[in-house]
Amino acid sequence: MTTRVGLTGGVASGKSTVAAVLRELGAVVIDADVLAREVVEPGTPGLQAVVEAFGTGLLTEDGRLDRPAMGRLVFADAEARTRLEQIVHPLVYARIVELESQAPAGAVVVHDIPLLTENGRQGDFDCVVVVDAPEELQLERMVADRGWTTDDARARIAAQATREQRRAIATYVIENTGTREDLHDRVVEVFEAVRPAAGPQGSSG
Repeated sequence: MTTRVGLTGGVASGKSTVAAVLRELGAVVIDADVLAREVVEPGTPGLQAVVEAFGTGLLTEDGRLDRPAMGRLVFADAEARTRLEQIVHPLVYARIVELESQAPAGAVVVHDIPLLTENGRQGDFDCVVVVDAPEELQLERMVADRGWTTDDARARIAAQATREQRRAIATYVIENTGTREDLHDRVVEVFEAVRPAAGPQGSSG
């Protein structure tokens, strides 16, 4: 029996770091954003379908998808965005199913989903882990680490679910306000808590 975990957190909360620690601990981490890039790599049916729908103008010189150009197009055109999603989403879903089926028995399968709260998909998982940090800390990290302006950082935070909304769906909250060691220790705690019980005393469900 595997445990399906939904992992989410606001921008600059430290979710990627938590995902990396979970992977080190043996979890199978499935990142839909990474898969969305993989399914339109050169030579894939996904990229061919995108070119058929939108033309070769959205390719770079080396035959890759021009992500900034694609982003501008779908940001400005809801119909184009829907068309792109109809191509990419089924391919991503198929890869997720494939990766889950390959997970060993008793594995913890972590789905890294930035917009889990917004999508209302928490019911798809056995538990939800929310990485949380105060807004001031998020702003500080975005400005210092990513070079964003404070206004851009505030706008990004405002576009996402609130901390309260995320915490409301959490089975476990990982506070990322201390040192990297503190964060690591808390991730280990949560990982141990969500692992399927092993051996004859294990869960029968």
